[in-house]
Amino acid sequence: MLALLLVAGCATPGPIGTDPGIEVADLAALPAPQASTLSQIRPRDVIRISVLGFPELSREFAVPSSGQFQFPLIGNVDAAERTPAEITDEIAARLRGRYVVDPQVILDITEQPGRLFTVGGEVASPGRFNAPEPMTLQEAVATAGGTSETALLSEVLIFRSVDGVRYIGVYDLKAIQRGNYPDPLIYEDDIVQVGDSPALRRIQLIAAVAPLVTTPLILLERTLR
Repeated sequence: MLALLLVAGCATPGPIGTDPGIEVADLAALPAPQASTLSQIRPRDVIRISVLGFPELSREFAVPSSGQFQFPLIGNVDAAERTPAEITDEIAARLRGRYVVDPQVILDITEQPGRLFTVGGEVASPGRFNAPEPMTLQEAVATAGGTSETALLSEVLIFRSVDGVRYIGVYDLKAIQRGNYPDPLIYEDDIVQVGDSPALRRIQLIAAVAPLVTTPLILLERTLR
């Protein structure tokens, strides 16, 4: 590690860190959010529910902040933080027998405006953007208008929290563009920082960033007590 830090001091203008709350994680890639979390319905999502053979029961709903919507015949249905399968199973169970002999219920998600990711730092148009489905890091940067002329492509960070743990992936965007290692996926709630942004200076990396060529560096940010 000492040798790495010495090399790093010569190889990069970026900070070589001493922050005791950040350490290298023994991971080859950033952990992905749980699939069940990604598929959960959230307030502001727009969903369409159909009961096959009963067009009068088909409706489109914008899920309110309460997470509940009114479905014909059965009343309130809880949607927030539930999967489409859980919602359709409940509706089918409440319709079955009393209203429909064997209901076949389908839920389609038509809009997900509340699912966002953030791109900051040295990009043309930093901000928050819709993330209806995972995209790659290159696609996320392109969504923000691409990198600026002064961007340091060897210092691109992805911040992500999974199961209450905050991870920081350090990537060399130029190496990704050259096919030296895979383009990582970006999910909703991720934060991407390009170049020498205030967030990069705050973190004080504990290893060199510039030498990253064939693999990303995954850091773990711990809360010290």
